[in-house]
Amino acid sequence: MPAPPSLTRQCREEALRLGFDACGFAPIEVKLRKEYYRRWIEEGRHGNMSWMERNNDRRLNPAKIIPGARSIVMVGLNYFQPEPDMRGRIAKYALGRDYHPLIYKRLKKLCAWMRERGGAQKPYVDTGPLLEKPIAVEAGLGWLSKSTLLLHRRFGTWLFLGAVVTTLEFEPDPVDSDHCGSCRRCLDVCPTDAFPAPYQLDASRCISYLTIEHRGSIPMTFREAIGDRVFGCDDCLDVCPWNRWARTTRETKFLFPGLPDLRETLSWKEADFNRHFRGTSLARLKLPRWKRNVCVVLGNIGVEADLPALACLARGTDPMVAEHAHWAIGKITSRQVSKKEAVKGMPPS
Repeated sequence: MPAPPSLTRQCREEALRLGFDACGFAPIEVKLRKEYYRRWIEEGRHGNMSWMERNNDRRLNPAKIIPGARSIVMVGLNYFQPEPDMRGRIAKYALGRDYHPLIYKRLKKLCAWMRERGGAQKPYVDTGPLLEKPIAVEAGLGWLSKSTLLLHRRFGTWLFLGAVVTTLEFEPDPVDSDHCGSCRRCLDVCPTDAFPAPYQLDASRCISYLTIEHRGSIPMTFREAIGDRVFGCDDCLDVCPWNRWARTTRETKFLFPGLPDLRETLSWKEADFNRHFRGTSLARLKLPRWKRNVCVVLGNIGVEADLPALACLARGTDPMVAEHAHWAIGKITSRQVSKKEAVKGMPPS
């Protein structure tokens, strides 16, 4: 039997009481961009994220996740905070504690609340075959922007998403319309041209993919475009006009605790990396890829004082890190030569 309207209201109130900033409801037979997703995979725009090729029978048909599923509850948690003052940029979602366990713990409590009312549930926080963003659209939490991010009227693009597939049948929320209009700031600002068209993303070109998901050497084509972004990229979020009303998250665990200068991190051992990043999203990068990224950033913005630390890495035993360190040394040295020639009044070599 469908849940009465009062139960839908009570569930939303419970989600907000648990600390979520938004909550919406979608029917289990939710509208998804199935053909776009299949073509996206076929064209290899997911890069080496091979898990996105698996379990697509459930990913594209949420009704198969649990027997008798009738609704999907979508929740959002605001994670925005101002850019911290540091050399090198980290995507805002990764500045504080890892959001996965925090949201999952709250979802388990929401599941217990629904179980007491006769439902069987399965919670997800980026942990299973579920297309969270299009489902969030169908749950009334916003619309898919031209950069393919969810855009919420109040919280803009700064929402972590969680989902609960349940056998309870809740009243679905009205779907919001697209309010991007003729704006294309998110598309035009992308340093690597990762958007082949509005509402389409080539993840294999995205800086977030290249600095986080990509496991090998960063292609030369993209190194200068990465600029000072050491982990992820917020450029397409930062320029969105809807984010002018962004408010700092009330979740203190997401706030940035600070970080040593990038140069200092080049001498880190595994224990140092683990001590600083345990319990954060940065931990999944592992030390070699962190140093790889730092080398690229210093190659783009580094100064002469960074050269000794980079030289140590260039002599190291990790070939991937050493190659990136050599590249960074070459870029910094080239800039130093150009500056000296400019001072002498000579044309840059």
